Order: sequence, then structure tokens, then C-alpha cells
Amino acid sequence: MLLGATLGIEREMGKHAAGLRTHMLIAGAAALIVGLGDSIAEHFQEERYRDLLQVDPVRLIEAVVACVGFVAAGTILRGSRDDQVSGLTTASSLIMSAAIGIAVGIGEYVIAVGVSVLCLIVLVVFSRIARKLESS
Repeated sequence: MLLGATLGIEREMGKHAAGLRTHMLIAGAAALIVGLGDSIAEHFQEERYRDLLQVDPVRLIEAVVACVGFVAAGTILRGSRDDQVSGLTTASSLIMSAAIGIAVGIGEYVIAVGVSVLCLIVLVVFSRIARKLESS
């Protein structure tokens, strides 16, 4: 959740639709759902379930990505003109927040921290560059 907060703080400071709490909750939910994959698989490996169910923890990751896609889509707005679209960066940061949570959920902490730092750099530094390019 703390790594999701790194993205959420930047979005919150910019007063975007999805901010600190949303990013934290998405990262936390992704980590929890994926982290529970081993426990779920272990539970359903009992003899009575073997013929009924095929356990595939990767499906949990697919479910997280699909759910976050719906939430992220809700942050994208189209203006009255065809060239006016807003919320794409916020939607992308929500997807990255989920990916960071997934990395934590499978125990890839170094990758999760590294990606969080890179995302923060992209959100902060490149937004300044984009503003300068738009004004010139």
C-alpha cells in the first residue's frame, strides 16, 4: 500500500480523479489477492477437490488487471472536441499501482520499489517537461 501511495501522492497533489487513497487501495488489493494465491491453491489441492477444480494462480493476476481496467476507465474523460481527452495518465498510474501490488504479492519487492521510483520520476519530471512543450 505504501508503494501505491508514492503514485497516489503525486496524483493527489495535482487534484486528479484518483488520488492517494485510491492508489493505496488498488496496490493493497492487488498484493492481497495475488498473495493469497498460494493459500488458495494449497487449500484446493486437497483430495476432494482435485478432480473438480484446476487451480491456476495466474488467473488471480488476470482478475486484478481486469478489475483495475474498469476502475481506470472511469477516470478517462472525453471533452466536447475530439482532441480533448483527460485522465489517461491517472488511468495509467492506477494500472501501474496494481502492477506494483502484484509484484509485492509474488514477493518481488526490489522490482516493486524500483518501478515505484521510476513511475514517480515519470509522473513528476515528465509532467514538467510536457507542460514546457505545451507552452512553447
